[in-house]
Amino acid sequence: MNFRLALLVVLALSVRPLAQVPKKPSPPSSKPVESAETIYRNPTLGFRYRIPYGWVERTKEMQEGDDVAKGEVLLTVFERPPQVSGDTINSAVVIASLSASDYPGLKRAEDFLGTLTELTAAQGFKVDGDPSEALIDSQRLVRADFSKPRSDKLTMHQSTLVLLTKGQIVSFTFLADSADGVNDLIDGLGFSVQKSKAK
Repeated sequence: MNFRLALLVVLALSVRPLAQVPKKPSPPSSKPVESAETIYRNPTLGFRYRIPYGWVERTKEMQEGDDVAKGEVLLTVFERPPQVSGDTINSAVVIASLSASDYPGLKRAEDFLGTLTELTAAQGFKVDGDPSEALIDSQRLVRADFSKPRSDKLTMHQSTLVLLTKGQIVSFTFLADSADGVNDLIDGLGFSVQKSKAK
């Protein structure tokens, strides 16, 4: 599954109808994260993500059919199993990488925002403000914010951080029921600090 399709699937699963249905038992592959300090680490791209306690991982399902040469879903986690409907937004985190060579003319992370906005708008989201710069552990990323009303009382918020590194576009997408909820999810992201060599 390529990044575009994976992002669309996650957005669709997160915005499922807010109906009350009996909860089904989760399949064995959707075991909750067992430790409060479960951390996904990617030493190649130099980042880590602290997965919230009790969240379910769906990375393997999203990776099926990945063409690693073109892109890869690195991490997909949900607050609750996506097949379980509820009366709240199902918060989620999706981290993916794409080959920058598949986007001719892309020289900066900002150059990917047009594609990102097109994908997100296709799911009914509206842009919230102008893109901005995010600085996490001295790493510069570009941030784009979106929202989509789900009812009179519920609005889904999405923020995507984009990083261009090592010939890869890395996108960090966070979905929650509020801007504060999104920011709380972003707080789980960290980058390796490069140590300078002593002479």
